Amino acid sequence: MERGNLRDAMAAATDADSTLNGGFMGASGSMPPDSAIGAKRDNKPSHYKVICISMYTDDLKRLDNMVESLKTRGLTKANRSALIRYALSEVDLDRVPKGL
Repeated sequence: MERGNLRDAMAAATDADSTLNGGFMGASGSMPPDSAIGAKRDNKPSHYKVICISMYTDDLKRLDNMVESLKTRGLTKANRSALIRYALSEVDLDRVPKGL
């Protein structure tokens, strides 16, 4: 990914989130019937996984400040997940310190 093209990178990173836009509540905003809820659980998406990671509170504050900064710059879909995905695409493994 080309450096300096953050807006396009954030748009691409949030595309995976578009499946969530119509998600549980659906486009109408109403709850689906109970039978549909069970069916959704059986048909889990394969293009992403929900994970849990631990982070220091100072790092979370920094991440949240970065997300807020992006939002004030007009990147309204910016969020923690999208920013982390963007950062992963920019990592140069040859520059990662040995004591990581």
